[in-house]
Amino acid sequence: MSPNPHSRARRFIRDVCYQTPFIKLLVLLTILWLLFGIGMYIVESPVEGATIRNLGAALYWGIAAFSTAGIADTPRSGLGQLLGGTWIVIGSSLFFGGIVATITMYFTRPMQRPHKKIIDTIEFNLEQMNDLTVDELDLLRETVDMLIEHVEQLKSRKGAGQPAE
Repeated sequence: MSPNPHSRARRFIRDVCYQTPFIKLLVLLTILWLLFGIGMYIVESPVEGATIRNLGAALYWGIAAFSTAGIADTPRSGLGQLLGGTWIVIGSSLFFGGIVATITMYFTRPMQRPHKKIIDTIEFNLEQMNDLTVDELDLLRETVDMLIEHVEQLKSRKGAGQPAE
């Protein structure tokens, strides 16, 4: 029986929201979009012949400019062009950088867990067993026995509600 696709989608969304920078970058991008849109409105609205005459047009310009769609109106004033160019660079960098960072963190997250590193080390060392001497194999058996004993103690403590050391 395969897992419920809705629960997998919910888990994916939860993981992306809580374990990647996606939400923080989205909030930062929204704040900057509002600030640059308001700034563009303040700078461009008094300019003769400017197409950005109200706040709605300025906010639309902010979305169109950083999306690199090429449909944003060109600001008329030098300050508006400087502000617009700055927004395009910052907005695009945050947006596309955020996507790359989110994907990278999501897929590398399992490799960053401490227990994953321990398991990888054990697997690597198991591959080297053919090269061990009899004395080294005896030492390995003793170590594994101690590891098993330690794991059993941890499991019994957790089952009894005691914190693990």
